Amino acid sequence: MKTTEYRPISCANYEFYELAILQHRRLRLAWDVEASNVVCDHVVTPLDLKTLKGEEFLIMRDTDGATMELRLDRIRRVALL
Repeated sequence: MKTTEYRPISCANYEFYELAILQHRRLRLAWDVEASNVVCDHVVTPLDLKTLKGEEFLIMRDTDGATMELRLDRIRRVALL
């Protein structure tokens, strides 16, 4: 499976995720699944942000309680709930 090169997101978008984490706000996210034409759409609770090897990730929990990491440049739509 080929990984695409990371495309940094804007500072304003990064700050949006930071604020959602601090305020314990749930989000509805739609994102591209790597190396496929699949788009996921889920309600999640953002927990933290991290940077690894120059890529930024959102650590989140879904409604089933599973914790996931999502590369920020894969997110296509986001809404506060």
